Formats: sequence, C-alpha cells, structure tokens
Amino acid sequence: MTRATDLVRTTPRPLLLAGAPTEGIEHIAVLFPYDGREVGRVWLAGDDQVEAALAGAEAAQAEIAALPPFRRAEILIAAAGLVLEREQMLSEQMTLETGNAVWETRLEVRRTAEILQIAGEEARRASATGEHVPIDAVPRGEGRIGFTRRFPVGTVLAITPYNAPLLLVAHKLGPALAAGCPCIVRPASKTPLSALSLGEILLEAGAPPAAVTVIPCRTDLAERMARDERVKLLSFTGSAPVGWHLKRVAATPRVTLELGGNGAVIVHHDADLDYVAERCAFGGFLRAGQACISVQRLFVHSSIHDDLVERLLPRIAALTTGDPLDESTLVGGLIDEAAAITAMDLIDEAKRAGADVLCGGTRRGTIVEPTLLTDVPRDLRVCREEAFAPIVVVEPYDDVDAVIALANDSRFGLQAGLFTNDIRIIQRAFERLEVGALIVNDVNTFRVDQMPYGGVKQSGYGREGMRYAIQEMTEERLLVIDPR
Repeated sequence: MTRATDLVRTTPRPLLLAGAPTEGIEHIAVLFPYDGREVGRVWLAGDDQVEAALAGAEAAQAEIAALPPFRRAEILIAAAGLVLEREQMLSEQMTLETGNAVWETRLEVRRTAEILQIAGEEARRASATGEHVPIDAVPRGEGRIGFTRRFPVGTVLAITPYNAPLLLVAHKLGPALAAGCPCIVRPASKTPLSALSLGEILLEAGAPPAAVTVIPCRTDLAERMARDERVKLLSFTGSAPVGWHLKRVAATPRVTLELGGNGAVIVHHDADLDYVAERCAFGGFLRAGQACISVQRLFVHSSIHDDLVERLLPRIAALTTGDPLDESTLVGGLIDEAAAITAMDLIDEAKRAGADVLCGGTRRGTIVEPTLLTDVPRDLRVCREEAFAPIVVVEPYDDVDAVIALANDSRFGLQAGLFTNDIRIIQRAFERLEVGALIVNDVNTFRVDQMPYGGVKQSGYGREGMRYAIQEMTEERLLVIDPR
C-alpha cells in the first residue's frame, strides 16, 4: 500500500513536453499547505520549452485530428481505468499539494475517471455531429445537398487552477483528445503534481505523445502562450481578473472561461429543512469553501429562518478540521496561509460592521473554521466578492421577487440553488436568475461532469462538460454538393 511519505520525490519531476519527460530551466518546491513541508519538486519550463511545446503541438495537429474516433475512445476509457487503479496514490498526492481533505480528493479521483469515461463515449460521436441543411428550400438550391460536420480547431491551451487540480485538468485533456486536438496544459504552480500524473496516465493509455504536453511555467510564459497565434483555443479556469485579461490579449478569438462565483441559495418556506441543512453544510464547506460554486449567500424565508439556522449549526459543528490526510478530517485547510489571512480579513471586516458570527470565525495556520455569519451589510466584500473560503452568510427574506433580485445583485452568475416544490417559483426563478444553471432542491454546489457548466456576467464565457467542451474545441463546416 502506497503511503503519503512514499509520494515525496527527492529529484525534480520532469515536464511532459509532447509526451516526453523533459527538464526545465529551474525547479520549484511543492508544499503541503497544512504544515508547510516540501512534498515534491517540479521543473519549470523556460522560453525554449514553451517554444518547443507550441511548435510541437502545431506540427501534430493533423496527426491528432486523423486519430480515428474509436481509437480516441479506447485511449480515454483505458485512462479512466488507470485512474481508478491508482485512486489511493492520486488522492493522497492531491491532498499533499492542495490541503484538501483526503475524502474529498478520493471523490475527485472517481469523478476524474467518470470524466475520461464519458469523454471516451463522446469521442465516438464527435466527428458525426452535424445536420442536413435544406439547400433546396429555395429555388436557387434545387438539386443541391448540404450538410455540416465538426472538425477539431487545433492546439488547445489549457490553464488550470489549484483547487481541483486533477478533475479540472481532465476537463481539458479529455475533451481535447476526444475532439482530436493536441493539448498544452499549464497547471497552477502550487499544484502541478496531479496534472503531470494525469498526463502520464493518458500516455500510458496510448495517447499519441504529441497530444499531451504538461508544462508548469511562470505566469508571464503562460500569457506568452495565450498571445501566440499557434494556439487555436484557450480554455482557462481560475480567477475572473486573470481570465478576462487573458481573453483580451489572446491571439485566438476562441476563448472559454470558467471563473469565479458568489453562490446564492434560496430556501422557501415549503422546503425540507433537515435536507436543506445537510446540503448547505456540505455545499458551503466542500474544499474548505475553495470552490467557485460554493454556497456563500444563503437566503432563507423569514418564517423558517430561525428553524433552519438551529438545524444548520450542529451540522457545521460536526465538520471536523485538522490534518487533511487523517480520514476523520472533513474540512481541510486553505491553499496557503495568505489565503487563510484573507479569509479572516473578510470575517473581521463583517464583525466590525456589526455582523454576528454564529459559528467559526477563527483559524489555526491554514485552517479556517467553518463560519456562519448573519446580519452582514450587503455592501461588504464577504457578500459582494467571491470569498473562496469556508464562509456562509445567512439572511432572511419575505418576498420571492425581492430575493431573486438580491441573488442577482452580484457581478457573478455561475450557479444558484433553490429549495421549493412550488413550480411557479421554480419557473420564475429560472426565467429571472442571471446564472448559468439553477439547481432546484439542492445547493448550487451540485455538479455532474457531463452537464453544461459555465456562467454569465463575470463568471465566465462558454461551457464545459464533455459534449459541450468538445463543441467548443471543434468548428462547424458546411458542405454543399451539386450531384450533377
């Protein structure tokens, strides 16, 4: 059985440059956020490696596009099996680089296998996606036949964040291979190990070496790649300021952005309060709140507000914190101490403005105790910005239309949750809430990886989920035939 200590490498881990292990120009340490110890080192790409990655991907575009759909499917499905076989190693490695609780990273490994499995299934259909176009619907088109087909766009540059470093890389590499595109992954500098492992697994499963490049590098070199015309699609997951900046400077017009959130959940008076409390305790503190679809603003009908809070508090109190490698730990720490200090700043600012801390509100190192706030002025950062920390703000409401407007009073619009069985309220919320998805009778944190996922406003542009990401990574062409 692999132990966490066995995962620590004494030599720097190489880049994957067109599938080949390669040394970079310098190496950096990967630290365990919980105690700050070094758990590995990775090489960073320099200018030469970045140029080689771009040139190699461009040269391989025809080769990867020509890979038949059944072969793409076989590779991805084989990779899904390898991910499951290595669940313990991958989950412990991920915990060591993120500080997420090991039960969470174990779940992430299983989701990663699902992503690759579904990407493989979609690969069989990707090249056949199209439609017959009725060219002869007007007299000038008489006798002609028209149909569309989708073709891979070419090189995909994927820039990924630290909070879910395995499954979010899978959301780039899986659809890219299914679409027939070479993919260059630039993982977050704090969490490169999972991305390198997934790249190695895809290669072991039979992916053409040119299809897979994983190169940790400095931020300026990542931007250099985004500005390069050889990149045909930029797929970015991360913070809103960085994402929108990259969209402005990218050479390609094809940019998909999965950015931040300020998750709102509305609980109407007909909701099952025990179930609501259970799901909000989960959705507010998964990954210690480091999820763009974390529950952050909880709006509860005034007639049930006190009752729900009474049920929610013991569930939050039961969320044990501590060493993320300990199986009994339910909530791990934040990515580093700076993030924990920022979270405490949000809490302290709310307290100074008169907010009441119902639970939590303290930290030990990178661990911020799950925190529930009430009576928070709406203009404070903890209400208006993405907290990305284990903080939930609860507020009563009386009028449905007013609370929908409150939920919309944010520059973000990723997903929202609504607990009610009143179809009239569901329909009203679906029509009016400015979000990419409305989740009814669950928290906004709910996601299965095949659904279209993405936001509006400052939360992003484009959609992920295998079929939808493949569509983003392919372009439609029309063929018109005059059979005479």
